[in-house]
Amino acid sequence: MPDRTTPPPARSPLRTALAALAGTSIEWYDFYAFATAAAIVFNDVFFPADMPTALKTISSFATFAVGFLLRPLGGIVFGHIGDRVGRKKTLVITLLMMGIASFAIGLLPTYDQVGVLSPILLITLRLIQGIAIGGEWGGAVLIAVENAPKNRTTFFGSFAQLGSSVGALLSTGMFSLMNLFGDEAFNSWGWRVPFLASAVLVVIGLVVRTKLEDSPVMEDIHAEAEKGGSPGRLPVAEVLHKDWKTVLVGVFALATATGGYYVVTSYLLSYGTDELHLSESMLLNGLSLAAFLELVVTPFLALLGDRVGAHKVVVGGLAGVVFLSLPQFMVLGGGNVVLIYLTMLAMRFVMSALYGPIAAILADGFAPHVRYTGISLSYQVCNLIFAGFAPVTAVWLSSLAGGAYWPPALALMAVSVIGIWCTLRLRVYHLRRVAAEPSAGLPQGVPARV
Repeated sequence: MPDRTTPPPARSPLRTALAALAGTSIEWYDFYAFATAAAIVFNDVFFPADMPTALKTISSFATFAVGFLLRPLGGIVFGHIGDRVGRKKTLVITLLMMGIASFAIGLLPTYDQVGVLSPILLITLRLIQGIAIGGEWGGAVLIAVENAPKNRTTFFGSFAQLGSSVGALLSTGMFSLMNLFGDEAFNSWGWRVPFLASAVLVVIGLVVRTKLEDSPVMEDIHAEAEKGGSPGRLPVAEVLHKDWKTVLVGVFALATATGGYYVVTSYLLSYGTDELHLSESMLLNGLSLAAFLELVVTPFLALLGDRVGAHKVVVGGLAGVVFLSLPQFMVLGGGNVVLIYLTMLAMRFVMSALYGPIAAILADGFAPHVRYTGISLSYQVCNLIFAGFAPVTAVWLSSLAGGAYWPPALALMAVSVIGIWCTLRLRVYHLRRVAAEPSAGLPQGVPARV
């Protein structure tokens, strides 16, 4: 097998990472646009006016949650294609699926126009989004990690994760802009604009992705296949047979990075507007600032992960979430905009420590020929369990305490403590794997981090 400690000159790790960033930014823009709309407008647009407010809010967040139901399926299907055919082709397909579904959401009729058909169509398109994003993440992070030079896998792997920050920034920014036209205009047509605008972004993303080169790992896998090497069992079967512990621990290690994000964004937005009657624009602007901070600091925290260890950075970030969970919601009741913004920024800073190192940490846990499937399963099953139902669960927990914020905050703290333990277990599993078979599970040029 050729030595790929340093990628060949024709393949630029930075260009590949930026291409991964461009694609994931568009995909996450579409996904977060739905999350934002579910928090502030879908409850009035797609459900009967005479429904109780709490029930409409839960129903609206439920449409958001169904997108997570098919994310594991998307991870399995596109993980199989990505492990057998290539990372690049799957990324083109997922981008098209997400873009078409998002554009169609912007054209949907309201409940007042077509009745129950309206939420049914919304849910259908949301399911398509779920399949697309289920296959997107694994390919995007791997094409960046597997093209990365030695000792920089965490840094370059973080570029795909930055797409989440860029997407959140674009989506909240677009909704903030539409809010400037006033409530009446926003509720009638303004909320549609962010979804319709995704068509332009998808075209740009397709141009970028069609110029991508696949990773050295896939080239080696294809070369082995041409020599008559057997592909073995199905990737998902092999992962569940050999690496089920890694998948399971990965699910819980990712819980705060996925579900916790929606608690401090979508649920916070809903709680602030519905329970405390705070300004939507004020909260959206704060979330936009937080997304921008995340975009800026994530690469630096990823570089820190390459220097001191990715697991240490993640553990530090999870400890920060435990410390800030209660203050994040406590300051909302006081209405002090400065304190609200400061806690938003502080929370997003510590959560940024979770995003950058994720790709490299998970990639270390699986063999190259099943890596796409393995990391997709961990990530998407986690999203199904924790992220998809996080806003709904938070609203339900809050309602049990008469609309108080502390039950969701305590739940976030508990999940983060579990995440610390699971992140450390991932480290143990990786070291055992390296000790037993030093080259196993490592992308070409990726250090063992022992």
